[in-house]
Amino acid sequence: MSNEIIELTEDVSDSPLYSSDLAPVPAAQRTWNKWHIASIWVGMAVCIPTYMLASSLIEQGMNWWQALITILLGNLIVLAPMILNAHVGTKYGVPLPVFLRLSFGVQGAILASLFRGFVACGWFGIQTWIGGAAIYQVLLTMFPELAFSAFLGQFIGLNIAQASCFMFFWAINIWIVYKGIDSIKVLETWAAPFLLLIGLFLLIWAWNKVGSMSEILDASYTLSGTGSVDFWKIFFPGLTAMIGFWATLSLNIPDFTRYARSQKDQIVGQLIGLPTTMVFYSFIGIAVTSATVLIYGKAIWDPVALLGKFDSPIVVAVSMFGLTIATLSTNIAANVVAPANSFANMMPKKITYKMGGYITGIIGILIFPWKLIADPEGYIFRWLIAYSALLGSLAGIMICDYYIIRKTKFDLAELFKVNGKFKGWNTPAWIAFVLSLLPVIPGFVVAVGISEAGYFPHVLVNLYSYAWFVTFGISFLIYWMIMKKEH
Repeated sequence: MSNEIIELTEDVSDSPLYSSDLAPVPAAQRTWNKWHIASIWVGMAVCIPTYMLASSLIEQGMNWWQALITILLGNLIVLAPMILNAHVGTKYGVPLPVFLRLSFGVQGAILASLFRGFVACGWFGIQTWIGGAAIYQVLLTMFPELAFSAFLGQFIGLNIAQASCFMFFWAINIWIVYKGIDSIKVLETWAAPFLLLIGLFLLIWAWNKVGSMSEILDASYTLSGTGSVDFWKIFFPGLTAMIGFWATLSLNIPDFTRYARSQKDQIVGQLIGLPTTMVFYSFIGIAVTSATVLIYGKAIWDPVALLGKFDSPIVVAVSMFGLTIATLSTNIAANVVAPANSFANMMPKKITYKMGGYITGIIGILIFPWKLIADPEGYIFRWLIAYSALLGSLAGIMICDYYIIRKTKFDLAELFKVNGKFKGWNTPAWIAFVLSLLPVIPGFVVAVGISEAGYFPHVLVNLYSYAWFVTFGISFLIYWMIMKKEH
């Protein structure tokens, strides 16, 4: 890939579509090297959902190495659209909402980017609750009486101490939003090595406690469901879920790579950071959980619950601090930047990136994430990952438009003109988007519990196991066919 960097050649700053937050990043301000990009991924990938990611695969019947291979494959596959979509950020310096104007039109891009933004709001609330809960657990080890603080009623469903810890962690997130996008680079660069050390500590603790890694891995076979299982029946839905885990980031990766110094930096940084960290941290989750079977007589998948069993207050405090940092670094990069830019794109002259971040924060409170996460299997692994899988449709259109239709070349200034080349709504993109979703909607409504499987043909319900691939492929093909006729 060439390292060409395109900058604006005409002044479009008076356009209602232009703001300093959405404007192309000048070449002089591209300061992120491959290690910054890699550390962004370490910071995002090291989190409690990653630690627990293999649990859903193993509970369905996979063994430990099958689960790891599925996670590796899923992340290598999602790395392809990730690197492809990242290219526009590094070449043209634009974030996702501006990139979407290219294929969906300057007005259509508002709705298209909100599809990405709303799922991030859900994740933001959940991760903020997880971070607040980790702080609450640390405080309980020192002040057990906090568990008996005043209950705020059934509607809220929390005691004062829980609510205070949640709001405290929420405030830290909002403070980093206030400090601006460059504070994310600083946070991730410092957090990444610390987070890896916390993971290694848990692994060494488990190894030392049991005495043998082979014994730990043998114990992992007790984690899976009983009886013989058709591997391929759980492999493809599992693979789609692994892709869905970061499918949202594969869309808005330009939000970060617009600060990269070169294409080589963004490609190598992502290769170093994403698949390696996901597999490594998932392995730690498997190994440590397997060890808990031998140590405590039962599997403890939740690292917060496990760390609560440690006797040393210092170990608990340091570990919980690590989990809090892990959650913070994931939350800010993965769940604030995309919706903040999406909301800013609605009214660029009135809504700034920071204000978009504050709106995200408010939605994160209003969704009552502690009630959603009470059923993590239902909300995280059904709704959010299911919704993410459907976003393959956006990726198919974006990649087809940028690489096949435009051959990575377009007039940058036109993206900021209300009545320019990309005005209004680009109908072919929306036709491709809607049509690509139709085959997987029956499986989607069954997966999230809206409808029973018996209402739809078996083949359509099964097709949902490949949702990301189906929506990506169909949207890519339909968009290409329509645009080829028009050009």
